[in-house]
Amino acid sequence: MTRISETDLILNEDGSAYHLNLHPGDVADTVITVGDPDRVGAISRYFDHIELKKGKREFITHTGRIGNKRLTVISTGIGTDNIDIALNELDALVNIDFDTRLVKSRLKSLDIVRIGTSGAIQADIPIDSLLASSAAFGLDQLMHYYQQEVNPAEEALLKAFSDALAQKGHQLSPYIANAHTGLLNTLAISVQQGITITAPGFYAPQGRQVRAVSQTPRLMEVLQNFNWNGNRITNLEMETAGIYGLAESLGHRALSFNVILANRATNIFSQNPAKTMDRYIKQVLEKLTAL
Repeated sequence: MTRISETDLILNEDGSAYHLNLHPGDVADTVITVGDPDRVGAISRYFDHIELKKGKREFITHTGRIGNKRLTVISTGIGTDNIDIALNELDALVNIDFDTRLVKSRLKSLDIVRIGTSGAIQADIPIDSLLASSAAFGLDQLMHYYQQEVNPAEEALLKAFSDALAQKGHQLSPYIANAHTGLLNTLAISVQQGITITAPGFYAPQGRQVRAVSQTPRLMEVLQNFNWNGNRITNLEMETAGIYGLAESLGHRALSFNVILANRATNIFSQNPAKTMDRYIKQVLEKLTAL
């Protein structure tokens, strides 16, 4: 077994994970990820008991219980670069012995559930609704740095999407990653589902035009019109593909819930995003505690 070096896995002086500032034992088997640090408290206020509150930079963590269910909620900040940090350190906290710096002989699989905001790109997806990502195309580069197993069905779907991009002159290299089937089939029953685009930015990478001129002016057209064997793209955000790809590579189970606050096809934005988010936080917590 190879010892992991001090520069590959950096620890703080107190022995905690470098960015997350957490010790082994601080993390529950079920982890809720959110982008916004303020959303951590918006979720943990529904805990019956909070045993831990820690934070460093944008990574705020609360661990506690609802009934007998132990939960950790952690903010990752925005983007898959932060997902790279959060998921690798979460995995290290449960699967690496920090004293010996060796991978444990028995590996733990976490349930990682994202509760995030998103914009729909199809006119029939209602504002203030909830959508579960059955799969995600990553337009970022994160999973190109990791070994990833792709089955023939995923490969065919990815090729169809890559071809659609190329036909409009977009020289992008997307990757594909799926939700964990078990979580999707238990937590997302009766929830609308679709393929999510994970973008590496908020403005031009999501088809927005403000002042800086976009190099991909017809990107939204490709995304909205893509349909391969009934598979269509439903929404845009900035973390899901990275969560799915890394979770699968590390042996964890992941599912992303998207609270739809905007519809890019109809140009409508939610009139009460905080109320909408709170409603779905309670709904997802109910699903998790019943699991």
